[in-house]
Amino acid sequence: MHRPLKTKAQRAGIWAAVAFATFCFGLGPSAQAQAQAQAQAQAQAQNTPHRPFAFAAIGDTAYSIENERAFDRMVDAMNRAPLAFVAHVGDFEADPRPYADSPDTISMPCTNERYAQVLASFRRSVHPFVLTPGDNDWADCHFLQARQFDPLERLDTLRTSFFPPGRSLGQRTMSLISQATTPGFASFRENLRWRTHGVVFATLHTVGSNDNRGHSPTLDAEQTARMAANLAWLKQAFAAAKAPGVLGLVLLTQANIGFEAHWTHNLKTRYVRSAGGSVPQQAEGSAYDPLVKALTNEMLSFDRPVLFVHGDTHLYRVNRPLMHPKTGRFFDNFTRLEVFGDPDSHWVRVTVDPAKPGLFTIDAETVPGNRAH
Repeated sequence: MHRPLKTKAQRAGIWAAVAFATFCFGLGPSAQAQAQAQAQAQAQAQNTPHRPFAFAAIGDTAYSIENERAFDRMVDAMNRAPLAFVAHVGDFEADPRPYADSPDTISMPCTNERYAQVLASFRRSVHPFVLTPGDNDWADCHFLQARQFDPLERLDTLRTSFFPPGRSLGQRTMSLISQATTPGFASFRENLRWRTHGVVFATLHTVGSNDNRGHSPTLDAEQTARMAANLAWLKQAFAAAKAPGVLGLVLLTQANIGFEAHWTHNLKTRYVRSAGGSVPQQAEGSAYDPLVKALTNEMLSFDRPVLFVHGDTHLYRVNRPLMHPKTGRFFDNFTRLEVFGDPDSHWVRVTVDPAKPGLFTIDAETVPGNRAH
């Protein structure tokens, strides 16, 4: 029986899918099929009623054989929780440098065998599982002494192994939009976007250690191209989050991009003084500066809640770190969540409730078997 569309939102979702599918005819056969499937999923997400849901945020995991077991216990805990999905913000294995001194307590990172072990651990998740890579996972692989690895080759392998076209990992998967379907960004299959009950989610591939800049001209060129892709993807994420009916935006990346470096001198002084330090007279910029600037510019015209989730520095915290360039005050609709990091193998539950003005409620979830004391 034919049922007419009853709402403007439904009609808008269908026409958006038709327009996107029309664009896809300019792509190759496999990319066309992927993009059409993504368009259908996007239209369906736009027509799904908003309701409360929760997701898990984790990162910086399994730096030792002991903590590989702790990671499994954490997955078991998340499997028992009612979650829409799990997001891992990178560094799923140990830094390659300590391995030389501790080969009996650390699994050799960067190898195909280690990638397969990690992938199997992710696939234990009964929930959809989304990853954005960290520096330990590919960029630092040239530091491994036991084997010789090219970071760019490891990046290619990582992209092929952990990012199936258009789908998440996990026993129950969900549809994702990949930047690889955008003309000019075919390599960046790890930059992902999806929509769940009125909230737009996007991953950005920035990694710790100054985004892998400063090692060689070849790696610097890779970082320049990746940052350009991230900035383009960020712009698209904010554009998607400005659509009618969207409640807010969640951005996920590995790197701590250094919000504090963009604070006023007085705020910087108070921040570092608490740790017994002082602000350098001439602080150098970082590879993350373009991203912080782009975030700031987007926030000037965005009034919905934004949650920025990252790892890298292993300090669980929730605060408002992004400074308004005109007022010198922090954006009150921009919240930073840094997830737990090794050796603390715990997870963070983020509850999204459309009835709450701030939209996001953040709770630390301690895994009993992984307690330090």
